[in-house]
Parts: sequence; C-alpha cells; structure tokens
Amino acid sequence: MSLSGLRVLDLSRVLAGPYAAMMLGDMGADVIKVERPESGDDTRGWGPPFAADGQSAYFLSCNRNKVSLTADFRSPDDQVLLHRLIAQADVVIENFLPGSLARYGFDADALLAQNPRLVWCSISGFGADATRPGYDFVVQAESGWMAMTGEPTGSPMKAGVAIVDVLTGKDAALGILAALAARDRAALAGRPALPVSARRVQVSLIDSALASLVNVAQNTLVTGQPARRWGNAHANLVPYQLFASADRPLVLAVGSDAQWLAAARALGLDELADDPALRSNAGRLAQRERVVTALSLCLQTRPAAEWMARLEAAGVPCGVVREVHEALADSAVRSGQDVSELAQTGISPLWNGIVRLRPPKLGEHSVTVREKQWSLFDNLPILSDGDV
Repeated sequence: MSLSGLRVLDLSRVLAGPYAAMMLGDMGADVIKVERPESGDDTRGWGPPFAADGQSAYFLSCNRNKVSLTADFRSPDDQVLLHRLIAQADVVIENFLPGSLARYGFDADALLAQNPRLVWCSISGFGADATRPGYDFVVQAESGWMAMTGEPTGSPMKAGVAIVDVLTGKDAALGILAALAARDRAALAGRPALPVSARRVQVSLIDSALASLVNVAQNTLVTGQPARRWGNAHANLVPYQLFASADRPLVLAVGSDAQWLAAARALGLDELADDPALRSNAGRLAQRERVVTALSLCLQTRPAAEWMARLEAAGVPCGVVREVHEALADSAVRSGQDVSELAQTGISPLWNGIVRLRPPKLGEHSVTVREKQWSLFDNLPILSDGDV
C-alpha cells in the first residue's frame, strides 16, 4: 500500500475532512478519527437511513479505514493524549473555526514548529480567517454553482450530492500528499526541515467550488457575460445533452467533429451529416435548435439499447440514465464485491483502494488507542472486534 505507515489524525467532522482522511486511509495510511464523547461526528445522527448495526448511511459513506477515539478537548488527560498522538503523527486534518483548537492548547503553528515532520491541513468554508461555518449547500449557492444548474426557465438548483464537500476533500488530500512529498524530498536530500508555512495546507469550500467551475468560469471571464442555465444541454458543445428514446432517457456526448459525423451516420441522419454548415462545432452551436430537434425526433423512435449499440459501434460517447441502485450493482460487479459489502464500507474512488477497516462505531477503539496509541496499527486483527 502506497501510504503504509503514514499516521493521520483526523479531527474533522461531517464530509470534506473525513473524506480526505478516508482517501488517505484507502491508500494505506493509519487513521485515528477523534470524536466528541457521546454524540461523535455530526453525521452519525444524519438519518434515517441507518444500517442494521445502527450506523447512519451518511457516516458509513466517508469513514472507512479509520479507528474511532472519543476525546474531550476540555479534559486535561485527553489533551495530553492528543498531544502525544500529534507528536508522532505525520498529518493532522481539522475543520474547526479559527482559534477554536488553539483555545485548548492545539495551536497549529506551534505544533508544526515542535514536530518538523508534521503536515497540518485546515479546511474552512470561506477561507482561513473567516468565521462563517461552511456548509456545502451555502457554498453551492454563493459560488455560482446553483445559478448555472437547473432548467433554463426553472429555479437555481443544487447538485444531488454534496459535491463541493467531496471536491474539497479531494483537494485537501492532494495538498497533503504534495506537502508530504516535499517534506520527504527535503529529508532525502539532507536539507533542513521545511518551514512551518510549507507544511500548512489550507483549503476552503469556496475556493474548491470556484476552481471547479472550470470552463463555465472561463466562459464568463472571456465573454464578461453571466453564465446561464442549460439544463441537460451544454453551453459549448452540440449535440451534448439528454434525449428521450422509446423506453428510457439517453445521453449523447459528442466531443469532436469526427464524433459528430459518426453519430449522424449511425443514427441515419445523412442529411445532417452531409451538411457542411454542421461540420464544425461552432456551426452546430449556431444551429442548435435544428440539430437537437432532428436528433430528438429520431431517437424517440427506438429503444435506448438499440441506439447504444449503433453509437458505441461507431465510437460515439453515449449512455443511458441509470437509477442509483443500477449504477451500484454495476460497480459491485466490476469490483468483485456484492452490494451488501459496499453497503458496509462505501465505495472507494481509487482503483487500488483497500478496505482494511469498516467504518467504526463511536469510540470503538478508544481503549486500545489510549493504551497503545499509534502502535495499535501494528496488529490490525485487534481492531475487528472493538473495545469501547
């Protein structure tokens, strides 16, 4: 495992931070999740649905490959324990409001100065100095995401998943890995330890959201015009949208002029294929309504599977709209697992991600962590039964 032996102390809650820590755990890192006594991570109560063992589905989605320690930052004994864990850690991940941890004696800069190997990742909603709590829904609204999502004549719409949190978690994991790589290169070269600032990773929901606007943001910057909502169509590509077939919705994603010709021929639309005005994407954009109308009338005459067979044979990107349970069943087949296994562990985005530990129950490993601290990972079977 690529991060085997890396020690990560996860002080974060909800989604972005826990997701980042879980990704590191999927790559082999040893992760201790620190939670409030009695209530734990907020998402433990975000249900129903709850699994058979009482765990909320939300918590299960972002907390595998971790052990759970309950600790009270106000307790002197727990402060001592946490300082010991930090002193031996490679990474700390937290998403507290500015100054909150420092009040309990956990000042990031001071701890980074004491431990030259430590990387500290802070995740915020609106920047390192902002005191506003960061929630995905709020950031989707304020970052422009909702303004450009939804039907053209409908209301602004959020994404169906807390995508800003997920992207921020990935950005955090990437920043952490970059800092670790720089730290280790310096050590191998015999150079002095990296300065505190180089080992301080700071990401925010708003910055990740804005960066993830990618081409939509660039369209606005280039044209000076506000982004509009396109529903299931694309601002820059035609045809690139949802169509109705005779039995179920189908998406056609033509990304090049060659794919356009292949698609038009595969669908039997030779008149469109032979029209030189439509040979370029700019030409198709200029005649969007004509192209989309012709495709709509054609595609609704036959079942999606028949169109899929024709389009795939021609090398044209396309797909049917699946229900979530259909997509999960297909994922289980590809990963060699069954859906019941995925329900207990969640789905790793990493092709070689390893599930060593199911998401822990609250305080499940508190006794062992207090006794053995990081050395508990030397004997993973001890973790399978729990020891609250």
